[in-house]
Amino acid sequence: MSWRRPYAQPRLAVQCRAAQIQHIVTDSPQSPDRFSEEQATYAVRGKDTPDLELGAAAIRNVVKTLPGRPGVYRMQDAEGTVLYVGKARSLRARVTNYTQIKQLPKRLQRMVALTRSMTVVTTHTEAEALLLEAQLIKRFRPAFNVLLRDDKSFPFIFLREDHDFPQIRKHRGARRGKGIYFGPFASAGSVNRTLNALQKVFLLRSCSDSYMNNRSRPCLLHQIRRCSAPCTGKIDEDGYAELVRDTKDFLAGKSQAVQRKLGDAMQEAAEKQDYELAAVYRDRLRALTFIQGQSGTAEGARDADVIALAAKANQVCIQAFFIRGGQNWGHRAFFPKNVTGEDLADVLSAFVMQFYEDMPVPPKILLDRELPESELIAEALNERATRKVAIKRPQRGPLRKLVEQAQRNAVEALDRRLAESTTQAKLLRQVAELFELDEPPKRIETYDNSHIQGTNAGGAMIVAGPEGFQKNAYRKFNIRDESIAPGDDFGMMRHVLKRRFARLAKDDPDKSKGQWPDLVLIDGGKGQLSAAMEIAQECGVEDIPMVGVAKGPDRNAGRETFYMEDGRELTLPPNDPVLFYLQRLRDEAHRFAIGAHRAKRSKAIGASPLDEIAGIGPARKRALLMHFGTAKAVRSAGLDQLMDAPGISDTVARKVYDHFHPAG
Repeated sequence: MSWRRPYAQPRLAVQCRAAQIQHIVTDSPQSPDRFSEEQATYAVRGKDTPDLELGAAAIRNVVKTLPGRPGVYRMQDAEGTVLYVGKARSLRARVTNYTQIKQLPKRLQRMVALTRSMTVVTTHTEAEALLLEAQLIKRFRPAFNVLLRDDKSFPFIFLREDHDFPQIRKHRGARRGKGIYFGPFASAGSVNRTLNALQKVFLLRSCSDSYMNNRSRPCLLHQIRRCSAPCTGKIDEDGYAELVRDTKDFLAGKSQAVQRKLGDAMQEAAEKQDYELAAVYRDRLRALTFIQGQSGTAEGARDADVIALAAKANQVCIQAFFIRGGQNWGHRAFFPKNVTGEDLADVLSAFVMQFYEDMPVPPKILLDRELPESELIAEALNERATRKVAIKRPQRGPLRKLVEQAQRNAVEALDRRLAESTTQAKLLRQVAELFELDEPPKRIETYDNSHIQGTNAGGAMIVAGPEGFQKNAYRKFNIRDESIAPGDDFGMMRHVLKRRFARLAKDDPDKSKGQWPDLVLIDGGKGQLSAAMEIAQECGVEDIPMVGVAKGPDRNAGRETFYMEDGRELTLPPNDPVLFYLQRLRDEAHRFAIGAHRAKRSKAIGASPLDEIAGIGPARKRALLMHFGTAKAVRSAGLDQLMDAPGISDTVARKVYDHFHPAG
């Protein structure tokens, strides 16, 4: 099933002003999106400040034009920011509910007060509306929807099928390659451990095609019995295909058949007194047992996800177990946002739809509670998976034990998070006291620069808050300003902060989106802090507290000095929890800056003068290097020599020659 982003162009737009409605029909072609038969945008002009009556009036005007058909609606504020995405069996009936202001909870009253316009998309069925709703929530991340906070992709094991000798490797991201994906796995570590054991059992190659094609002798993996070395003909195509079939069988849950096959092969080798070969099969059986022990088994479930929810102190944890081929491939805890006041069954419904918006749907989903629209969700997921999906709440037996295990894990994960957040809140209060802030900071930005004698210079910003590090808000800054002298740390800090404050002024001018920091930490002493304060003043930023963090004598951690804007210098006892917290922030910024610098340096090392020539792609670059040996030799070559290079036309040869020998 193709899965596209919603509607390219609207078919119908309607502008609403107070009580007067004006229809404007555009000539745009109908949207190619399979959901959308008709899209309408409705707007009312009024004050930008929250106004419950004005918001309700805007919604009432929309209701007059809505059809009684399934669809998805988006509520937007005066700036067009999406506040809420919802689906409806009948758009007119559903949106009418928002006009009954006194019956709405406080949270929805705030949403109505902010609403100034609506966008509506009609669909053929309610199931299509449910799928589109999940897609739009993931795209716009509205402030009044329950949001799946952890948006990291899951790792898979990928077995390629577009090569005579298929490669097995870890994969993360879009699944577009030709082959079979096994997973999801809960973490990269679990994938790595499983892959290492699979290589010992099935001896499939993990190297790239180019590496394999250029081998003249087996690599180290063959010597340590983790690859069958198809690159040098140590195994023929039929023999390798049998290993691939065994791998597929094992990952698909047929582990006992594979185990018997290896056991019979070991016994046969022993009977022939080929004890060396028997030892090889023995080691492969041990590795197979290790994989089974690592992943564990899930009695009664072959391919299923087990999902359970725990709630406490206005926070929710959802635990998901991934079972494939009868084996448990791990579990992960999720902590959705915007759950205060929401029914827990509705939170779980929102999670299920958002989670499977870009994840493969298993044949069976086991839950710890009934969902209010389980049949509709199953119908939508059937369409998403193009096969039947069963959503069940087991009442007894092995499946019920799996759900209870997920429930216990959800409770324990939530308790850990609450304990951590309590500690974090206390630390932030103490940070506010130390630096004399008005209130505990919700967003702390820490900056650091990295370079080697001024080369490959870059800056980094990390963000932390009440929920720990916010890695999706981290930023890297390439420093290419030629006016900055190599190694000028003060100039680099000015450059980074000037770009940062300029971006903030553009993206969040009225400081309503929570992107401005409550505290800025600068990795450095008085000089770096002075540079930061100078740029802040130049950009008109005067209300952000800044603190310089410098290591003590001999750069010893634990003897840091904190430089305040008014010239004061603070130190903390070596065992102070606040000191440890600030050290973690400084060290995380340093780690992130070093990582960005190393990546930039590695890219620079692999760069070639040939990359600068327009029209010289990888194939022609490779042809030139294969013929001349080095880029330096290409630079020194004459025009006739370039024309003689295989795969290089006279036009390309002239272009290369002119690049290195400009006229005049």
